[in-house]
Amino acid sequence: MKSQQHRKNDDEKLSWVSLSLFGAGCTLGTGFFLGTSLAIHWAGISVLILLVLAAAGTYFVFGALAQMTADDPKEGAFRTYAGEAFGPWAGFGSGWMYWFSEMLIMGSSLTALGLFSQFWFPKFPLWAFVAIYAAIGLFIAALGAKGLTKTENILAVIKLAAAVAFIAIAGAACLGWLPVKVTPEQLKNEWFPHGGKGVWTGFIYAFFAFAGIEVMGLMAANLKEPKDAVKSGRVMLLSVSTLYVIAIALILLLVPSAQLTPDESPLVKAMSTIGFTVVVHILNGVLIIAGFSTMVASIYAITSMLVKLAEDGDAPKLFTKTWGKKDIPLQALCCTAAGLVLSTLMALWMPKRLFEYVTTAGSLVLMYTWLLICITYIKKMKPVKWNRIKVWIAIVLIVAAVAGTAMEKASRTGLLASVGLVVFLGIITYVVHKVRGSKPPQSAPSKP
Repeated sequence: MKSQQHRKNDDEKLSWVSLSLFGAGCTLGTGFFLGTSLAIHWAGISVLILLVLAAAGTYFVFGALAQMTADDPKEGAFRTYAGEAFGPWAGFGSGWMYWFSEMLIMGSSLTALGLFSQFWFPKFPLWAFVAIYAAIGLFIAALGAKGLTKTENILAVIKLAAAVAFIAIAGAACLGWLPVKVTPEQLKNEWFPHGGKGVWTGFIYAFFAFAGIEVMGLMAANLKEPKDAVKSGRVMLLSVSTLYVIAIALILLLVPSAQLTPDESPLVKAMSTIGFTVVVHILNGVLIIAGFSTMVASIYAITSMLVKLAEDGDAPKLFTKTWGKKDIPLQALCCTAAGLVLSTLMALWMPKRLFEYVTTAGSLVLMYTWLLICITYIKKMKPVKWNRIKVWIAIVLIVAAVAGTAMEKASRTGLLASVGLVVFLGIITYVVHKVRGSKPPQSAPSKP
């Protein structure tokens, strides 16, 4: 998080393998372990096609960001590149759009962690769990990029091992090596259980399973060889996508899609179906690890973004001040902590349905950030031939997924809320730009 320091020793830089593992830690979270239940519910067996399409779109988005990083490694990543491509207003708007989107999601993530923990300790107050996880997350984020990378890599190994173990157990059950009877009559899974509209509705949840690659993009500037960013993303996304598709395919062989609910992990449901209660407890622990690791990565990302905004004059300068030998941006962390408190209070006090609209809006705004990455890439890099085709495929896929939220009433409200948030931020950006005039703010120098 030391964005104020513009020199790093070589041993503080990341290898491409380390970045791949970090990316797996950021991506392999509750979007997969929990959120894919909604994708399966709406799309049935066709969710496998949606996952492949979402993986392709995600890879093309990260590829665009990685190429910009390889060409010109800078802190702030997509936000900095947007400002260079379109002007200071774009840097201001994209940075704050990302900050708000993550803050809206954060309360839901913390509350989910508390609920998972109450599975074991039902009498322990939910708010206490939330406070504990938030405090630990802020502490890890304060350790900086090096400490965060080590933590995320350890958690990534645990999550990857859990996914592989699930595939091994579920595969053994489907092959008849375990005492469980699975028949087509028992399942009644369909390709299109809710018709074409259902598949369209479920598309966005397939994309949500890959949320986190933008944090990997922020860390790519710390690579020993920035040109390795593309390779790092390719290895990570290929590995994660393969695990996703195999795991979901096995779930569909064990559980009727109609029995999956958004409040229960499809992996946990599958293990419950075959009577592996011990594995259910293990998977609950993995859910906590998955949610916690993605939350910590988000805390680091939005705090780093806040510091960079302050350095470029798009946020109060006090957020650039550091404390201690590790140059901890204490004020920026305090601002993030305040946002966490507000977001969590919304999650605990707002009616459940209303807060679902808020978190859906936050997740959709994150998708708009991905769109901005693609548009910035076209403007900044001026790609030709296959590179240009890939980025346009990503744009079409993301727009299609976002448009699919209009097919269902609950997600439609979230879509409208996300558009309202973007319009609000757009007005703020316009006013700030007009007040400051067309003169670009004085930027801090980038890391060599």
